[in-house]
Amino acid sequence: MSSPAYVYDFEGSPCGSLRTRVRGTAVMLRPSGALWLEAERTLVVADLHLEKGSSYAARGQMLPPYDTRETLGRLEAEVAVLSPMAVILLGDTFHDRRSEERLAGDDAGRLRALAAGRRLIWVIGNHDADGPRALPGETADELELAGLTFRHEPQAGVHSGEVAGHLHPAAKVRASRGAVRRRCFVTDAERAILPAFGAYAGGLNIRDAAFSGLFARPPLAGALGQARVHAVGWRSLGPD
Repeated sequence: MSSPAYVYDFEGSPCGSLRTRVRGTAVMLRPSGALWLEAERTLVVADLHLEKGSSYAARGQMLPPYDTRETLGRLEAEVAVLSPMAVILLGDTFHDRRSEERLAGDDAGRLRALAAGRRLIWVIGNHDADGPRALPGETADELELAGLTFRHEPQAGVHSGEVAGHLHPAAKVRASRGAVRRRCFVTDAERAILPAFGAYAGGLNIRDAAFSGLFARPPLAGALGQARVHAVGWRSLGPD
């Protein structure tokens, strides 16, 4: 099977997104870490882990309590630029099952505003298996759209057409002057795993054994830079 073609496209885009295809469906990998299906006017983000800061604080580990505000601000910016007809939250939107209770009133209002005039679809993850209780939107274990299957956790083995999150992929890019580590998309043009969108979510190196066996060929990393997504081949990636 021939290697997929990956093409940068800066025209008509507010920032340096990377256009490619997953199982023949055109997708745009955006520097924010969101995936955009232009033909379907659908925005997809994974692993927001809202209220992770307050979850840690409840266990005595104090973090600045601004992660939800920061994460929702970046999501609102994507919605403002793209005007999607649907937003898919690809699981682990909340960090735990009591996160919604801890959500500040103005942040809950921002989520309600995101749902106004569009579909808001909460795909269930392992951290938020109950789904939202008082917030608008639909819930689903998985979703079929444009020939792709959207679910939170990647299924073991090769699954063509799957778009998932859960693993929080990150790439360590080797260079002559050292290395840099970035959150990333990872895809072999048959399936894709999205980076974590949440401010405190962190990342797992895609050379980790958790990614073994998920791709039919050595995948490409779409490493997130400040203003563009950088396409990085497998041979340029190193372990932590």
